[in-house]
Amino acid sequence: MSFTVLFIVCTIINVIISTSKSLITINGKKLNAALVNAVSAGFYAYIVVLTASGDISTLWKMAITAICNFLGVYIVKWIQEKRTPVKLWKLEATLKPQYFANTIAELENNGIPHNYVDIQKYILINCYCATKHETKTAKTILQKYGARYFVGKSEENA
Repeated sequence: MSFTVLFIVCTIINVIISTSKSLITINGKKLNAALVNAVSAGFYAYIVVLTASGDISTLWKMAITAICNFLGVYIVKWIQEKRTPVKLWKLEATLKPQYFANTIAELENNGIPHNYVDIQKYILINCYCATKHETKTAKTILQKYGARYFVGKSEENA
């Protein structure tokens, strides 16, 4: 294997380990954080040796390192997003009855899942939004008709 290929592969591995280290140190358990930090420090020592040696110019090493950092961080964040539970946003609103028909029609036209209960003086509407776009659309519709609402977040395992 050529030195350039070895340097690229090891740099990508180092970035993935380092980015994972940061995430696990912040969000993980003590033992996991300690282990990943130990692995990261050990592997980084090898990267320092590779960076100081070889037949690649310093400018090429800088460019390779920058590109590998971009790719490595992107890969780790993509994996993290795939592993993150789906967040379901619930908007609970009270609405005057005279605006009920128009509000429900707009929610349905925009594909916003919802239910409602007539509580005499008001209609209680619950909107269930799985995306930021749905949440923004539901809020816009509710505001348009003077609804008072609050937003809550729940998590479900996808």
